[in-house]
Amino acid sequence: MKRETGIKKLSDPDKTWDVVVIGGGASGLGAAVDAATRGYSTLLLEKYDFAKGTSSRSTKLIHGGVRYLAQGDIALVMEALKERGLLLQNAPHLVKNLKFVIPTYKWWARPFYTVGLKVYDMMSGKLGLGPSVLLSKEETLKALPTIQEDQLEGGVIYHDGQFDDSRLAVCLAQTLIENGGAAINYCGVTDLIKNEKGSVCGVKCTDLETGNSYEVKARVVINATGVFTDEILAMDEPGKRKTVVPSQGIHIVLDRSFLQSEDAIMIPRTSDGRVLFAVPWHGKVIVGTTDHLVDKPNIEPRAEEEEIDFVLNTAAQYLVKAPTRKDVLSIFAGLRPLAATDGEVEKTKEISRSHKVLVSESGLVSITGGKWTTYRSMGEDVMNKASLLGGLKEKACVTHNMPLHGYVKNVNRKDHLYVYGADIPKIKNLVEHDPELGQRLHDRLPYLKAEVVWAVREEMARTLDDVLSRRLRATFLDARASIEMAPQVADIMAAEMRKKYSWSQEQIREFTKNAEGYLLK
Repeated sequence: MKRETGIKKLSDPDKTWDVVVIGGGASGLGAAVDAATRGYSTLLLEKYDFAKGTSSRSTKLIHGGVRYLAQGDIALVMEALKERGLLLQNAPHLVKNLKFVIPTYKWWARPFYTVGLKVYDMMSGKLGLGPSVLLSKEETLKALPTIQEDQLEGGVIYHDGQFDDSRLAVCLAQTLIENGGAAINYCGVTDLIKNEKGSVCGVKCTDLETGNSYEVKARVVINATGVFTDEILAMDEPGKRKTVVPSQGIHIVLDRSFLQSEDAIMIPRTSDGRVLFAVPWHGKVIVGTTDHLVDKPNIEPRAEEEEIDFVLNTAAQYLVKAPTRKDVLSIFAGLRPLAATDGEVEKTKEISRSHKVLVSESGLVSITGGKWTTYRSMGEDVMNKASLLGGLKEKACVTHNMPLHGYVKNVNRKDHLYVYGADIPKIKNLVEHDPELGQRLHDRLPYLKAEVVWAVREEMARTLDDVLSRRLRATFLDARASIEMAPQVADIMAAEMRKKYSWSQEQIREFTKNAEGYLLK
């Protein structure tokens, strides 16, 4: 996966792409993979890095949405449960079955949740991950040894999926390229190109590394920029009504001692009406989330004090060891790109996570809403419409049963390299040729120097943040450790990319400033 290859393709003034996708998050990558695998010439342009925004800041769950079932959004739950099963089938190196325990503290809660979860199981059909099970108090404490015992009645187990979000994004970019498409990060769209009839027929973009600008012709353009959707729509129709309601959710990351279980905790109703999760992930525990309206989207959103207090205080109600600010290893915020409709701007938790495909008078296709779980079906839906608009030859979607890059059936999750799937032998081969690359970058995290080399050579990592936040997950797991790792990672990258000492120092300064925002002072 070489960035230079994509840039060269931009330089051909005679080329007209079948599909140009703006945005390298879940929805954009899903649409681009769908397009390329149908046989359409496909280009994806991402202003920052793949999954830099919302798509690297999730709760790391591939789920049907128990909360959406309670809201009566049956269609979304059915779609998500189907897609959950397909993703587990197509990318087993990145998605796994995870047990969730709902602890109950009221006598009526166990039968109440059991009925709802049996419906959830039934809706999963043959793609189900396992049946829900009623637990006694003793069984609940055995599953969750750090849960508050006082007034505990028992619990209920159910199954959902877990994944690594930005690793899946990289995997999809690799899948796109392997199927003849092109993907370029740090190449921002600056304007839309229209023909004499006012129809969109391409984009203007700028390579943010060189400053070079390009005009790219396309038969159809897809706006898949998540919380930044309205910025692209404004290029098409200035003053257009708001189509996306950004809702911020935060997560704190704690040491594994706060959970001491392979199972996750799900609290179905908190004081703000959302669910709260405590989920084991890459040797740490992720706790979240929150939900509040944001006026203006930001590529690096920050947690508000009231959100931090809410998560810490709610977690303290259920965990024996109450987390404090000093226990937080990292804190990250993400913005949900909720598809707005009239009157849906106050209670964001009540806005459906269903996606919407919008078509402008100019022929610009935009996809809003959705979530990681349904990225594949979103891609299929938007391409069904886009192919018609672009006058492309009708071709069927093939992603239902298509293994993604790195697919391996048997996964050894005790080896942290498991997220690379079929690429693991290639990374180990780097170490065989240079044993120094087998050294760990930090004693609190498992990552190897070889992974930095691989990220630069094969995964289009261009900055320290790309490597430490999204190819490795260091910033999200232990922000202090990531800052401490930064100088040696910068040195490795500079050697690989043939950059000067000044580049390394600037990267370290920029990364440190950003990563400090993941720390609680």
